[in-house]
Amino acid sequence: MPIHPMLSLTGLLLLLPLAAAATTVNRCHDQGGNVTFTTLSCGAGQDTTAVNINPASGMTFTPPTTKADALHPLRTREAVVVGQRDDGCGNVLNAQQRRTAIINYKTPTGMTKRDVESLLGKPDKIVSRNAEVRYVYSEKKGHSRQVIFDEHGCVKGKR
Repeated sequence: MPIHPMLSLTGLLLLLPLAAAATTVNRCHDQGGNVTFTTLSCGAGQDTTAVNINPASGMTFTPPTTKADALHPLRTREAVVVGQRDDGCGNVLNAQQRRTAIINYKTPTGMTKRDVESLLGKPDKIVSRNAEVRYVYSEKKGHSRQVIFDEHGCVKGKR
């Protein structure tokens, strides 16, 4: 029974990504004994050790420890914060305050339009005046709820 040429070609193409997924990781040592792992090249004045890792092989990469780390296992280094979340509203609310407000069905100062729409849904009416946007939500018995946003799309505080 002959194999269709397209079927064999398709089978070969499926195996192609397995060979192309290998990554080279460089282990860089500086003069102070600090170790950095990067897929880029090491900086000037740093020694390098390259390791090829193929995810399809199932091999895991465990960075070797230095002699200094083996001698002082409880030595800690200060964590450096590289970036943080910026919600565009000055980070007035932290994650816990935001969750508590959503659970309690509140719209405190500092919430974003996205947070308000997640909580209350799309507004029934949007009113814009100057740099102020007002979301109007119609509720039961003729009552309405209004949420006022500033020019940055953040809930404004009470005057």
